Amino acid sequence: MADYKLWNALKDAKKYRWVELSHSLNNESPYWSGIPEGSVELAKTVWDWGKPELECLIQTFKFPGQFGTHIDFPGHFIKGKALSEKFDVNDLIFPLVVIDISEQAKKDPRYAVTVEDIKAYEAKYGPIPDGALVALRSDWYKKWPDMDALSGIDAEGKENAPGWSLEALEYIYKVRNAAANGHETLDTDSSAVAEEKGDLACERYVLDNDKLQVEVLANLDKVQPAGAVVIVSYPRIEGATGLPARVWAITE
Repeated sequence: MADYKLWNALKDAKKYRWVELSHSLNNESPYWSGIPEGSVELAKTVWDWGKPELECLIQTFKFPGQFGTHIDFPGHFIKGKALSEKFDVNDLIFPLVVIDISEQAKKDPRYAVTVEDIKAYEAKYGPIPDGALVALRSDWYKKWPDMDALSGIDAEGKENAPGWSLEALEYIYKVRNAAANGHETLDTDSSAVAEEKGDLACERYVLDNDKLQVEVLANLDKVQPAGAVVIVSYPRIEGATGLPARVWAITE
């Protein structure tokens, strides 16, 4: 009887837990207010049942690239940088590192992860592996799909959401050679960092360094902090600065 290594490996992989890390989308799902109204129209019927020529249903889908759980490519923030077509399928599977800042975010909703937080993780679980996707767990995904809650808008109209600091990103990319970062929040930068810099400086740093990032992740609390694998999938559309993504982890 034939013995196929990859089929056997898949059988072994199926014994682990496969965890959905992306949000479900519909026509009511939120998106950034700077995107014009009417930019989302999902599952519009353009060929309906009952036609004599062909009995089937065909739909169209209109959405912004940065919609729901999505991947950002360098050209999103940096003119002339790589867009969707520049990345191969082997660029989209990573060791998954989950840095838990959920307790800090409860106390300070504008919390920015520090290098010390990451070193504390490494002291417990070992160094971040080369080529990892490093994700921030804030439990912010539980606020989906409430846009005001996700943004943390306060009485003064200011945003309050946790996120990355420049120093932490420099550490994972320059010291640990990560391949991508991710987070459950709408933006890379914590609100405090964005306010201080007057820009999404963390996101700009990531993309200017030709890295990938995945935003608006879900269920990071259901994945082991170290040792899991994450796969990021999206439609093969050319010229995209970002695309909605189906993301899942294989975890113990």
